[in-house]
Amino acid sequence: MSSNRSCNTKNSWELIDTASIPGQGTELQLYQRNGEFSISILGGGVLMSTWAHQSEEALAELPCRKIVDRNQPRVLIGGLGMGFTLAAALRCLDDTAEVVVAELVPGLVEWNQGTLGKYAGNPLHDPRTQIRVGDVAKVLREQRQAYDAILLDVDNGPHAITRKKNNWLYTTDGLTEAYRALRPKGILAIWSAGPDREFMHRLQKIGYKVKQVRVREHQNKGDLHAIWLAEREA
Repeated sequence: MSSNRSCNTKNSWELIDTASIPGQGTELQLYQRNGEFSISILGGGVLMSTWAHQSEEALAELPCRKIVDRNQPRVLIGGLGMGFTLAAALRCLDDTAEVVVAELVPGLVEWNQGTLGKYAGNPLHDPRTQIRVGDVAKVLREQRQAYDAILLDVDNGPHAITRKKNNWLYTTDGLTEAYRALRPKGILAIWSAGPDREFMHRLQKIGYKVKQVRVREHQNKGDLHAIWLAEREA
């Protein structure tokens, strides 16, 4: 991870840090303005911010409400982001829960442990959180029937824009691995920038019971994102 400061004037965005994306040859860029932060990919648009995270929280709240009464619920989150999905999951679950977060970019974990942590309430400090620095695809393959919920907020949903290898998660093979990693009646929740009828049919063919929910990005304003809730029947 490297630092890079630009000339800063009032109300302009300042680039304060960068973090390499492993195996991709590009980087994430952390910007600050008047106490707000955003993360962009080099040469691209804003991926996430500290002011618009309603749909990221819904990604956790919708499935975790369904598993809250289970004994020692276990959740896997693919993609740490700015920590808002993790924080929402922890708020929904009791003290017996375990939440495993797989994040590919080490620098993003460092930002959440430092500069960005307070915005989501420092969820990485919660004793129920286990952070895994690496590809969530590897974590999915490690265990069978291990999780009550799997939450994927990796890249831009089924159509990757930051790392083409992420596409595998949303193929039939990747979604089948997620199915195998879920416990009976477990829920796979997937965030996407928008709806995709073909992808919904792909989930159904694997054997998931699927529901799509649309959520605004911030206080019922802004872009309308999609969240798929895919339940393993048995």
